[in-house]
Amino acid sequence: QISFSPSSWSFGNQLINTTSSVESITVTNPGTATLTISGVSIAGTNAADFSQTNNCSTVAAGSGSCTIQVSFTPSATGSRTASISIADTASGSPHTVALSGTGTVAQINLSPTSWSFGNQLINTTSTAESITVTNPGTATLTISSISITGTNAGDFSQTNNCSTVAAGSGSCTIQVTFTPSATGSRAATISIADSASGSPHTVALSGTGTVAQISMSTNSLNFGTQLIGVSTSQSITVSNPGTAPLIIGSLSVAGVDAADF
Repeated sequence: QISFSPSSWSFGNQLINTTSSVESITVTNPGTATLTISGVSIAGTNAADFSQTNNCSTVAAGSGSCTIQVSFTPSATGSRTASISIADTASGSPHTVALSGTGTVAQINLSPTSWSFGNQLINTTSTAESITVTNPGTATLTISSISITGTNAGDFSQTNNCSTVAAGSGSCTIQVTFTPSATGSRAATISIADSASGSPHTVALSGTGTVAQISMSTNSLNFGTQLIGVSTSQSITVSNPGTAPLIIGSLSVAGVDAADF
């Protein structure tokens, strides 16, 4: 006779293309004659997703046993099924043990997928902008690292609370700032190393470094001879040929005869 414990096995959720822990199926012989096992194989729709090793050839009557070790490596998402098929000398051969499991996958969504900081005065830091990471997949998303790469990587910085993102509804946030070190277009990329297909995933970053400048229509004024106590005026035009607003904090007249102007 032949008996199995357990008589079926579900591996539950397993990330596709990864192998589960090994599970044991114990084969016993409650009969009164030696059980001979001529073959153990896996059959069924998704047979290739399951594998087995065993030490089964003969099982002594009454108290003998052997073990079939089974693992699950799903090749696709969703329900996966197969059966262990044992060819033996017990009545009703071949005997079977049903196997099942679910292939799962981690996915990653980034919102937004790119970000432009626009104009930013050089050597000043922008407000922080948020990149939201979500996982619409069926397995936990594991994030192993987040870095900034690219031509002007040093002009951008990030902090994050990302390590794992739960399947279906989990999320985490990357906070990014821009501190241009020079004028003109600046670009870099957030690079995310993770367990979703296609890793690393990226978010393009850009911004423009700007600078304020000042230009005067003249750097000197000569009022010539002027009757005391009488006021005349001349104009100096101030302009800004730079790429950022020029902020003028104060205007004053200084010097030995400052009170005359």
